[in-house]
Amino acid sequence: MARIAVITGGSTPERHVALAGAAQVVDALRARGYAVAVVDTCSGVLSKNEEERLLGSSVGSAPPTPGELRELGKREMLTRLIEIDEVQNSDALFLVLHGRQGEGGEFQALLELAGLEFVGSGSLGSALAMDKDISKRLFRDAQIPTAEWVKWPADNAEISSLGYPLVVKPSKVGSTVGLTVVESPEEVERAVREALQFDDEVILERFTDGREFTVGILGEKALAVGEIIPRHTIFDYECKYTPGMAEEVFPARISEALTRRLQSLALQVHRVLKLRDFSRVDFRANQGGSPYCLEANTLPGLTSTSLLPQSAAAVGIDFGELCHRLCQLALDRKSLG
Repeated sequence: MARIAVITGGSTPERHVALAGAAQVVDALRARGYAVAVVDTCSGVLSKNEEERLLGSSVGSAPPTPGELRELGKREMLTRLIEIDEVQNSDALFLVLHGRQGEGGEFQALLELAGLEFVGSGSLGSALAMDKDISKRLFRDAQIPTAEWVKWPADNAEISSLGYPLVVKPSKVGSTVGLTVVESPEEVERAVREALQFDDEVILERFTDGREFTVGILGEKALAVGEIIPRHTIFDYECKYTPGMAEEVFPARISEALTRRLQSLALQVHRVLKLRDFSRVDFRANQGGSPYCLEANTLPGLTSTSLLPQSAAAVGIDFGELCHRLCQLALDRKSLG
């Protein structure tokens, strides 16, 4: 029986998302016979009662406030996790973390230096994907279509070249936290201030008006294409985590040609960013049907109704099997090392 330590929680704006995913991953792995310990990066190994309290909470329609995140940050123990027996003695770590501290590459580098095997991308791929400015530069060099953008600070001419509306967002935060769609020049600085609450770098991106798609990657295979139809202009935090705020269609009702194009681009993104095991790649297609890559997620949401599990389910891989296959990828790597 393989020993798996599920690492979750964190002090990022996506903490609640991580805990919700961990609850279902833990249940799925235990049902498959794995011996599972749960470790919150802000409080350590969870007792049974702590598991029930923390993993039983809902995501909610809004992320934690900056004040709440500062308090959580004071308890953050990522650098000390490798000293915990349940972590050191595991056969593999299953990371259910979101946001810069947990999926931005620094924690992955620490695990690599400690010789601990884990599910998901390594430190380099994680860092490349988390930084939207750098990843978009790599997309452009690889001729993967992506919306034009500038990094803040930018002059008026650069910003005006993007047109309006445009998207203002933190460069290294996920789940659309701190993201604003602005309609005029007068709104830009306020949107930048909002984004800077969550990151020290901000990008401004041309808004692509059209349909939103996502593609899961498992191993070296693209899974089903899904379409997201949010009730808001974009698939924002509220639409992602509030029931009824978005329709998610798997497989997407699109042509075979567009399906193959999106799957091919998603796999190309996965490889260009040096990702491994799994990812989820998001796109918007303009009114003419041309897709533009928004970003790649190295640790995408992992509840049974999250987008990656839906992408897998549409090709016959249920949630328990998905979690099992991810563990096996890490365990196979350890056996070869």
